[in-house]
Amino acid sequence: MSVIQPPQRPLQQFFRSGPMPCPYLPGRVERKLFTRLVGPYATEVNSTLSRAGFRRSHDIVYRPVCPNCQACVPVRVPVAEFVPTRSQRRVIKLNQDVRLIERPAYATSEQYRLFAQYQNSRHGESDMARMAMGDFAAMVDEGRADTNLLEARDSENRLIGCMLTDRLSDGFSAVYSFYDANQERRSLGTHMILGLIERARMAGMPHVYLGYWIAGSRKMAYKTRFQPLEALGPDGWHRPVIASED
Repeated sequence: MSVIQPPQRPLQQFFRSGPMPCPYLPGRVERKLFTRLVGPYATEVNSTLSRAGFRRSHDIVYRPVCPNCQACVPVRVPVAEFVPTRSQRRVIKLNQDVRLIERPAYATSEQYRLFAQYQNSRHGESDMARMAMGDFAAMVDEGRADTNLLEARDSENRLIGCMLTDRLSDGFSAVYSFYDANQERRSLGTHMILGLIERARMAGMPHVYLGYWIAGSRKMAYKTRFQPLEALGPDGWHRPVIASED
C-alpha cells in the first residue's frame, strides 16, 4: 500500500532592510526584519507574527530591529478587561448617528477621496500624501489575510472614516485608519478603535492589536488611552506601567 505524503509547508524567508531615517524619533536610524505575506498560509503567518510583535503593511509583515534602540513597543488591548474612560464614553455618545459597517477589502474611489483629504490635512509632507488611486488600492488589496474595511458612515450615509483590519486567530489588528479631519470634535479615530474592540468582544476574541507605541512620540500617544494595555517585551506579553495620556 502506498502512502501519499501531504505537501510540506514552505519555509518562511525573512530579510533585513537597509538603514533608513527613523520616521518617529529624529536623529535615529531604522532597520526592519520583514517577510512577504503570500500563499495559502498568509492568514496563519499573519496571526503568528502579530503575536510576536510584527505589523503588516501591504504584503509585507515587519518588525523593527534598529541598532541600539528598542523604542518601538508592540501593544494590544485585552478586550475582556477594557472599560471605556469617561472621555471615550463621550465619544461614543457624540457618534450615536454613526454606523460602523464591515466591508470586503476592496478599494473604492469614495474611500480614496477621504484618504487623500485626510493625508493632505494631517500629513501633507509625507509620501502617503502623494499616493494616487492605484497606490491606495494596492495598500488595501495587497497582502490580504482575512482582511476587511470598517467604514464609518453618518446619518446621511456619507463616508467619514475607514479602518483597514485583519482578523487574527486571537483577535483583530488595526492596520491603518483615516477619517474626515474636518470633524475633529467627533474623535473618529478613537471611535473606530472602540468599535473594533466591541466587535472583538462580540466575537469572543481576546485581543485588539494596535501596533507600536513609542514613548515621546505624539503620533503614538493615543494608544495609551485604551487601558489596560499589554506590551510585548523580552519575557513575553505583560502589563507595563504606561500612563494614559487621556
